[in-house]
Amino acid sequence: MKHDIELVEKAIKGDATAFEQLLIKEEQMLYYKALSYVGRKEDVLDVIQETACKAFLAIKDLRNPEYFSTWLFRILIRECYQLLKKRDRMIPYDEMELLRKMEHKQELPSDSLHLGEALSKLNESYQTSIILFYYHDLSIRDIAEVMGKPVGTIKTYLRRAKKHLKNELERSYKFNERTI
Repeated sequence: MKHDIELVEKAIKGDATAFEQLLIKEEQMLYYKALSYVGRKEDVLDVIQETACKAFLAIKDLRNPEYFSTWLFRILIRECYQLLKKRDRMIPYDEMELLRKMEHKQELPSDSLHLGEALSKLNESYQTSIILFYYHDLSIRDIAEVMGKPVGTIKTYLRRAKKHLKNELERSYKFNERTI
């Protein structure tokens, strides 16, 4: 989401009202993205509160006001991961939404798709890059910034993750084909 650069600059200078207005504009994005990671509404509120607190304390360190949304999203993801580590769980996501988005890229018979299982077999970096790219519609550059990795690394993660998913889904399809 593009923000008024002047409003972001006011927040950087310590204007709490400007920061609050920025958070209100991002409220819906924060809620739904946190929900896609942590899965429970109660936890979402905790994550958003921690994100807002940490962002408010660190806003003075934001160098590029035009990247406020990406910077805030990055803080949100870190908070989600911290909560998930405490709960020792995998990242939840809406399987049907991911499936719809991935179907635009490849058409496979739907009775063999066990996308949730295939995604859960990916390592954390591959899983995160796939979720951010297909579910959150982030560009590769934005994913690189959020994950703190070079653009080339994100491209590699996506390529390897798609290859792994393709192999898993094809294997599942062949298995289901034999059992029918």
